Amino acid sequence: MPTILAIETSTELASAALLHGDKVIARESSGVQTHSNAILPMVQSLLAQSCIMLAQCDAIAFGAGPGSFTGVRTACGVVQGLAFGAALPVISIVTLQAMAQACRETTGASDVLALLDARMGEVYWAQYRYANGWQTVIEPVLSAPAAVMPVGEVVACGNGLTVYAEAFGDRIFSNNAQPAVMPHAIQIAQLAETELARGHAIAPRDAQPLYLRNKVALTTMERLAKVAT
Repeated sequence: MPTILAIETSTELASAALLHGDKVIARESSGVQTHSNAILPMVQSLLAQSCIMLAQCDAIAFGAGPGSFTGVRTACGVVQGLAFGAALPVISIVTLQAMAQACRETTGASDVLALLDARMGEVYWAQYRYANGWQTVIEPVLSAPAAVMPVGEVVACGNGLTVYAEAFGDRIFSNNAQPAVMPHAIQIAQLAETELARGHAIAPRDAQPLYLRNKVALTTMERLAKVAT
C-alpha cells in the first residue's frame, strides 16, 4: 500500500491528508488568507502523528484546480518545493473530481455533477461517472449557471448550488443534491492512489495549476454594470 501526502487549497478551506496503508488522516484550516501559513504546519503534524518522514512517502498529490487563483498556485508551489526536496513524484488531481469522489462516498451516486462557485457570477463544473473507476463525462468548464447542462440524471454537489440557487431553481437541486461537498485533501489522496498505480505521477517541474479563467477580477465599470442590472 502506498503512502501519499495530499494538499488541497483551492477554496477557503485548506486541507492536508496522509494516506498510509488503509488509513487516511487529515488536517484542515478555514480562511483563504491563512493557506500559505497553515499548510506546512498541517503537513508536519500529519507526518509526526504517523511517525513518517517526508522522504518515506511514495508521492505528493495536490488539488490542481479549478478554484481560487491564489489557492491553486499555493498548492502547486508547496507541492513542488516538498517534492523537489524529498525527490518524490507529484500527482495532479482535478478538484471537481475530488468533489465527485466525496459525493459518491456520501450518496453512493455513480453519476455526479460537481459545481464550484467561481465568483463573478460563474461556476466551475464538470460531470463524472463511476464505473470501475471514474470516467469524465464533461470536462471542467467555466460558465454562467444557466449554461450548466448535465447529461442524463445526476446527483449534484458543491457550493455552486447554494450561491446560485435562484439561477438553478429545482433543475439540479432535486435528486439528493449535496451542496456542502467541497474539495478536500482526503479525496485528493484517495484519487492519487489510483493514479499512482496507473503510472500517472509526474516530475515536480511538470506540475501545473488548472486555470479555466484568465481574468480573475471585474473592473470598476463591470462591477457597476452588474449592480445596475
